[in-house]
This record gives sequence, structure tokens and C-alpha cells, in this order.
Amino acid sequence: MAPQRGTPHPARPGAINPPPFLESSFERVVDSLKLSPEQYQSSSELREWVLRNKDHKYVPPDLLKAFGFQVNLEP
Repeated sequence: MAPQRGTPHPARPGAINPPPFLESSFERVVDSLKLSPEQYQSSSELREWVLRNKDHKYVPPDLLKAFGFQVNLEP
């Protein structure tokens, strides 16, 4: 019998499972500070973290704009 081609059916054994969702550094910081999205702009701790990490970690673009930060994309 010839080998099967194509994507395996997800209900069959041996199907490829997608990788688990991983939190971003930003999400971990927000969780550790116990902040809701409404509290992001008023948090001085989050603002400091964003200032230190904005050039190499994910930060939502709307929050960067709210804080008035520019991102340096060059290494």
C-alpha cells in the first residue's frame, strides 16, 4: 500500500497537534501586576517595564502610543 499524503485528519491518532499557546512577556507582566486593560495607562510599574522593553518585547501598539513611546526597530 502506498504511503498516505496530505494533512492527517485531526480525529485520527497521530494527527499533528498545534503548539500550545504561550503568553508573551507583556501578558506575564500584566498578570503579575494584576492589571486590567483599563488600568494599563495609569500603572507606573507597567510604564517603566514598557520603557525598558519596548524595543525588544511585544507591547500593544495602542499602549505605546498612549505612553508616547517610539519603537527602535534597529538592533
